[in-house]
Amino acid sequence: MQETRQNRIARLLQKELASIFQSQTRAMHGVLVSVTRTKVSPDLSICTAYLSIFPSDKSEELLKNINANEKTIRYNLGQRVRNQLRIIPELRFFIDDSLDYIERIDELLKK
Repeated sequence: MQETRQNRIARLLQKELASIFQSQTRAMHGVLVSVTRTKVSPDLSICTAYLSIFPSDKSEELLKNINANEKTIRYNLGQRVRNQLRIIPELRFFIDDSLDYIERIDELLKK
């Protein structure tokens, strides 16, 4: 039962975080940040979000900027989900490099 609640909250947070990043990156032309996956801890206190950043050469710089503004992002998230969640989880962001990994595997298989 707890696992379904975790999944439901993870999907809600993923949708809202994607919306926040979409509105934040609209001013920066040519940059796209998408939330590929979110995981929520069993006690619902920590949310781990995996981000896919395009173009990938700016990913480290953008991730540092996102981590520096984590409190603002959490506040904006709290404003959006305050009616669904009692406690807004702590946010942790990581780069999802699975697409780069798949690309590299394809290149190796073609050789």
